[in-house]
Amino acid sequence: MWFKQLLAYTFTQEVAFDAETLEAALATKKARACANQEMSTYGFVAPFGKGEDAPLVHVSGEFILISARKEERILPSSVVRDALAEKVEEIELEQSRKVYKKERDQLKDEIIQAFLPRAFIRRKAIFAAIAPKRGLILVNSNSPARAEDLLSTLREVLGTLPVRPVNVKVSPTASMTDWVRTKQAPDNFFVLDQCELRDLNEDGGVVRCQRQDLTSDETQVHLESGKVVTRLAVAWQDKLSFILDDKLIINRLKFEDLLQDQAQQDGGEEALGQLDASFTLMMLTLMEMLPQLWDALGGIETPQGI
Repeated sequence: MWFKQLLAYTFTQEVAFDAETLEAALATKKARACANQEMSTYGFVAPFGKGEDAPLVHVSGEFILISARKEERILPSSVVRDALAEKVEEIELEQSRKVYKKERDQLKDEIIQAFLPRAFIRRKAIFAAIAPKRGLILVNSNSPARAEDLLSTLREVLGTLPVRPVNVKVSPTASMTDWVRTKQAPDNFFVLDQCELRDLNEDGGVVRCQRQDLTSDETQVHLESGKVVTRLAVAWQDKLSFILDDKLIINRLKFEDLLQDQAQQDGGEEALGQLDASFTLMMLTLMEMLPQLWDALGGIETPQGI
């Protein structure tokens, strides 16, 4: 149970999270299979364990873990397009008339409905960790759209969920560019060997550096020419590393072996114990690292009225 990506959301007002109440709320919208004529379904699943009796809410200390799953039928657009073209050609030949847009759209809908029961099914799960005392929700995704699907569904079952994405006072681009230019990262952080440099002009270029010394003269020349850092690989202490981008999205989040070994020791022999220990240690580490990262970026920006 180690997140690979991270989107952070902050509560705009205090919300009390009771495990039993939350469990009952999530149970009103459990994940289910697509019916024959449904394109997709969305609902909550147990973060750990399987079966109808597995709890939808996992509590570990002050942290809560939930999970949602999207099930969708995969119907390639090329299949629909070819079937539509064949049907249109058949009508035009047999009836000696032109098939116009309104009728094409109707035919397309009929083809989709006919193909749906035979379409492949894809399932995708997404996890979210809630830290009520810290006023945060962390979503294991780098897609704001997927994260919003989970948050909006959670808002639907709870009746309210006053959260917004974490924003910082200083542009991540400005901060990351300064770290590379000055060859000095904030305390406890270390610039690694990967970054993306972008020219912000309309037709500007992009330079992607991998396994390269970012303190080199070559990198400094790009900065002097006006390029800025929009993605940067960073390590924190000796515990984790990640890639930070200009939208404050964390990618390729990796917890180092010492943390994983500690979780393995703490979790005991049972699989659930291992998962619980990993989740708890991950959250404790993130609750220490994230405030330091946000402080290095000028601190969290609080809108007026909040």
